[in-house]
Amino acid sequence: MSEATTSEPPLVDPQDAATRVDAGALFIDVRSQPTRERVGAIPGAIIVDRDRLTEHFDDASPERIAGTGDPERPIVVICGSVDGSRPVAQWLLDSGRPNVVHVEGGFPAWKAAGLPTTPGTETDAL
Repeated sequence: MSEATTSEPPLVDPQDAATRVDAGALFIDVRSQPTRERVGAIPGAIIVDRDRLTEHFDDASPERIAGTGDPERPIVVICGSVDGSRPVAQWLLDSGRPNVVHVEGGFPAWKAAGLPTTPGTETDAL
């Protein structure tokens, strides 16, 4: 029998996520570029293409994201909703990165909590 990870990645509220990022967690935003342009971005978040996770997190890849070499480093994943962040957080957990969480409510909750964002083209967008 295989030993696949069966636990789901933990959800944290936006303030907890911000505290983790302030303490040194890698903060990745997996929303598409058009979405970030439309509704806003998060200063300091690293943009990760969900379809290229292997390239972004493989030590041997020239496309590896800086700061991903330590598998123990905490990671916070955010998307527009948990439906987008959960699969990425799960992939990271299954790939041997035990300190992964994702943000309950995604970007809309982050913005509603008054945490740092840059404006998008939609003035009333969350």
